[in-house]
Amino acid sequence: MFQRIEAVPAYRIVCDAIEKQIMSGRLGAGDQLPIETELAEQFGLARHTVREGLRLLEESGLVGREAGRRLVVKEPHYAELAPRASRALIMQRVTFEELWEVSMSLEPSAAARAASRIDDDQIAALEDNLRQMEEELAAGRSIIALDVAFHTLVAEIAGNKALLLAREPISQLFYPALEKLFAHPLNCVTGPRRLADAHRHIIDALKHHDRDAAELWMRRHMVDFRRGYELCSFDLREAIAFEGA
Repeated sequence: MFQRIEAVPAYRIVCDAIEKQIMSGRLGAGDQLPIETELAEQFGLARHTVREGLRLLEESGLVGREAGRRLVVKEPHYAELAPRASRALIMQRVTFEELWEVSMSLEPSAAARAASRIDDDQIAALEDNLRQMEEELAAGRSIIALDVAFHTLVAEIAGNKALLLAREPISQLFYPALEKLFAHPLNCVTGPRRLADAHRHIIDALKHHDRDAAELWMRRHMVDFRRGYELCSFDLREAIAFEGA
């Protein structure tokens, strides 16, 4: 018996055909796509069908418009790709423990790589992040956004695009986990303070280009994060909640 053949919508074929050109390198970042009428003629399809295919392509982040002009090929930023992966992790009911286990591999590795590559401007950026964190702590305000930004800066300094793409969806899900942790009476004061202190040790190791110390302090930092969860008697195997839920 033959399997039923599913008809593919024409607009999907348009999207897939252009995507293949991009992924193969025949169309590169910054290259303009032909206008709709030209594409409609090339594909032998109506303009509205081509327009729908282009809309799908634009939603994927592979193309975009600059100041309302023609569509150009884009190189998607890791931060633009992460929300979709984060949503998939939430739908899979990923737990804090699962996120933490992966981060225990990614974050210390990023710190070690960063120690070998960091320059004076990048050190200044990390120290400015810590300075802002100290100001927010003194004012009794949340430092979670600054913590997420700090770890992103370290990962960017590490200079590994695969690492950035792998860690960003996980990093975004730690935001609600940190909110939950720092709202608990047992951790609302000591937790943020210990976090900032760990960042200072990590920065000091990075300034001295000490790979071992940077990796060690990042590992200690991540272990302390888990201990905070355990101190507050949170279930490590509970699924991470969607932010704002």
